[in-house]
Amino acid sequence: MKTGMSPTNRPWFLLTLGLSCLTLVGLVFSLWELIEYRYFRDLDYVTLHYLYITRGIAGALLTVIWASWFILRERRRQEQELEQSYEHYRSILNHMPEAVALFDESYQVAEWNDAAERLFGFDREQVLGLPLPNVPAGRWAELRQIRDRLETEQKVLDHETERCTAQGERIPVAANYSRIPPVANRPQFYVEVVQDIRPRLRMRDKLLELEKLTLMGQMAAGAAHHLNTPLTAMLLQVEMLRGQMQEGGPIEELATIEQRIRFCQAFVQNLLQFARRPQLQQKPIALDEVIETVLTLFRPSLNLKRATLETECEDLGSRRILGDPNHLEAMFSALLSNAVDAIPTGGRIRVHGRIQADRIAEIHLDDNGPGIADLLWPRVFEPFFTTKPSGKGTGLGLAIAQNIVQEHDGTIQLQNRKEGGLRVTVRIPLPKEGSTVGTPAVEMQI
Repeated sequence: MKTGMSPTNRPWFLLTLGLSCLTLVGLVFSLWELIEYRYFRDLDYVTLHYLYITRGIAGALLTVIWASWFILRERRRQEQELEQSYEHYRSILNHMPEAVALFDESYQVAEWNDAAERLFGFDREQVLGLPLPNVPAGRWAELRQIRDRLETEQKVLDHETERCTAQGERIPVAANYSRIPPVANRPQFYVEVVQDIRPRLRMRDKLLELEKLTLMGQMAAGAAHHLNTPLTAMLLQVEMLRGQMQEGGPIEELATIEQRIRFCQAFVQNLLQFARRPQLQQKPIALDEVIETVLTLFRPSLNLKRATLETECEDLGSRRILGDPNHLEAMFSALLSNAVDAIPTGGRIRVHGRIQADRIAEIHLDDNGPGIADLLWPRVFEPFFTTKPSGKGTGLGLAIAQNIVQEHDGTIQLQNRKEGGLRVTVRIPLPKEGSTVGTPAVEMQI
């Protein structure tokens, strides 16, 4: 959209104005000649002379009036285009989900969008013309280094740092920076696009928890080896002890047996302590927000596979469930991780949900992977059972998801789709009016 008359259009505008003025002057003189010839040709020389002067003045006035109107009309058109362009630019800027700040070489704010107002709490009119208000005192040197880098680099992407709110709270953010080259007499400007990464950091913690559970699966194989050796030795010693007792010999081997039994007991206790999950903390939450947080984490993995992700969870936003967001994020992460591993390159995943009968939240996760073979259905929820190649999975994902759904009095169901791939259906009951706990447990469907 145009923001003013460009140098390319200016010659054509002047040419159009000049030709129209010449045409108007020629038209005035021609009409005047016809009128003089028709009505004033018998006048004396002095009167004709005054008529000629009048014709020149009238032609000049009409030309000035025409040129003024023509220029004013063009100016109004350009002002309207400029206003429309600005409104369009402001609309795009304010519809961006990230916080955007435009600042000059002295770090004074030239633009501040709605997302920045919501994230940091500073009004646009409050910050325009002032130094960036959301930069903590200890981060100015870092910002100056980034500005110096932009003199040689085109962009600085995904730089993790901190910004502060109007209330003084520091929040972790990922910032992208770019430099706008100066044009004509305009100063140098820089753009900062900031995204709140607190959900990303929370998801990192959930992934660490999943890694912990995955490591527990890997430890199970080692545990079997560690426990097998002392148990085998104890069995041999028991056989020897039985023979010694029959012959009336000493029973000193009992101390060794007790020591090894205590070793096995301590090892199992440490393993149980490692695998213990934190206590369930239920509160009213929106499932669509939980799902969107998990999807944000997996989008880079889907991009690497050139996969398509479709989401239709708007119906879930109107109602809330009683649940633990940390556990639910871990559950959806496990399910989505399985789907990402199952789909081929260029595959498709669709996540959609709805409220069923006004009392159950139902979420479907569809993929176009190979599905599950008929012989494997009885074992899909067994811990440590997996169809993935060695080293690619521990078989804990569905077991974890099943346990978390049961904690929320819900069900999880798997089925192969007719068009190919797998559908995972999670159903979680909504709390009754005035209730603070979940509804009675629903029988698990597999």
